[in-house]
Amino acid sequence: MPNVPKILALSGSARKESLNQKLLVTTVEAVRAAGGEVTLISLRDFPLPLYDGDLEDSSGLPANARKLIDLIKGHAGLLIASPEYNSMITPLLKNTLDWCTRDDDDNPFPGRVAAVVSASPGALGGIRSLKLAQQLLLHLGCHVVPGNTMLPQAHKAFGADGKLMEPRTLKSVQELAAKLVETVRKLG
Repeated sequence: MPNVPKILALSGSARKESLNQKLLVTTVEAVRAAGGEVTLISLRDFPLPLYDGDLEDSSGLPANARKLIDLIKGHAGLLIASPEYNSMITPLLKNTLDWCTRDDDDNPFPGRVAAVVSASPGALGGIRSLKLAQQLLLHLGCHVVPGNTMLPQAHKAFGADGKLMEPRTLKSVQELAAKLVETVRKLG
């Protein structure tokens, strides 16, 4: 039986009815269809204070940061939905990644394979955030799957059943999911 890649999926938005969460769920389904095993989490379940070096010095690493580090280490791949706020990644995503890199001896990112998707009600589909998230993950030591799976006009893209209505977008999601699974298999 072939190696079943373990992928951790999360969104940089914890908002109810998040367009990025909807795109992430669709991508998770595609990763599973491509042969990956996915753990889908919500960052809402892992609240963290804003990163502050003085807080870290006085209190150490927050328990939820340790839980997230352990989750990342337990998965060979990452699937991240990166919303765009003012042409940047969200504070939630950046803060989470920052806390997870604070233990120099236990940085979970080097060697992981990562894929990024982004949705936006705007015309650019979150491409700026997607590129910044990819760049950050590369800097952290991840192997980033190339691809620009973004969803412009995302508020119009999902049917009442929560499924993507545009076949071309669904194909892009499926191709990225297959690349993620294949790359994890090759590097894992």
